[in-house]
Amino acid sequence: MNPTPDPTPAAARRPRALFAMARRHRDALFPPPEVERLLSYVDIDPDRVTEDFAREPALEEAELLVTSWGCPVVDEDVLARAPALKAIVHAAGSVKHHVTPACWERGITVSSAAAANAVPVAEYTVAAILFANKRVLDIGALYREHRDPLDWSRLFPGFGNHRRTVGVVGASLVGRKVLELLRPHDLDLLLADPHVGPVRAAALGVRLVELDELLAASDVVSLHAPELPETRHLIDARRLALMRDGATLVNTARGSLVDTAALTAHAVAGRLHAVLDVTEPEVLPAASPLYSLPNVLLTPHIAGSLGGELLRITGSALDEIARYCSGLPFAHPVHHAALATSA
Repeated sequence: MNPTPDPTPAAARRPRALFAMARRHRDALFPPPEVERLLSYVDIDPDRVTEDFAREPALEEAELLVTSWGCPVVDEDVLARAPALKAIVHAAGSVKHHVTPACWERGITVSSAAAANAVPVAEYTVAAILFANKRVLDIGALYREHRDPLDWSRLFPGFGNHRRTVGVVGASLVGRKVLELLRPHDLDLLLADPHVGPVRAAALGVRLVELDELLAASDVVSLHAPELPETRHLIDARRLALMRDGATLVNTARGSLVDTAALTAHAVAGRLHAVLDVTEPEVLPAASPLYSLPNVLLTPHIAGSLGGELLRITGSALDEIARYCSGLPFAHPVHHAALATSA
């Protein structure tokens, strides 16, 4: 993959930077070509990757932290030992796990590659939605069993994607990308999000409805709400009962959004289908029927960036570092106030 083109002229200065993430993620996100580009912007030891700020003497001179999954928490004690720190560029999605209120109080500017990470999640989701309406899993299983064409239209009346209704719960980065990718298809798109008004919904090309109405009207429901105390078990037993017989629930957001026991009951009864990339708990017990039900596709949290997709995240982070070194504001800043309603 070619490096992302520089969004700015050559860097005006070279701040001191430090990798803060799990070593394996540094190796995956920053192979030699990307390290070479990074070295053209900042003064950084590419072999020094800290997983524990308490044991990191380089923290004292670092102006910029390049973070990703596995970054230690940046709290008051860490900031006291990092007098030069001014910015954090996160080569991953959410910053909630390591950027603390102390960072915002200090005026640290923060960028995230959440928009880049949203792309593969949205792609997985759209594939799941289109396959669900086409009944690909059901038909594939029957074809393997019978090894002969059957009358699919009789077995699955009305199957397909034309004029089916898809409900998106949450206009997050991923939710908006899903809507964008679904727009060319002949689908009726609904959105439930308490933070979105009619004008914004119209711009997104969706009909804004309450969550209960969305659940009752949709052939496929796709979850993209953040993990917050108020969203825990957002899709509970009562709301699952609102869904149409044969409808599909897709969850690529957070497992805690769904009452797993209630969904399992509906799936075992054959009333609902599900595509679950995240669950609560993250790894279900080995005895869970969700592993083997023909109407459930269970995947191990793979919708996000993996393999070659990681370089999209790296490119986003490097673009942000180039902007910072040239004195420009981040293109993908994280705002403290927005974290209350985001992932």
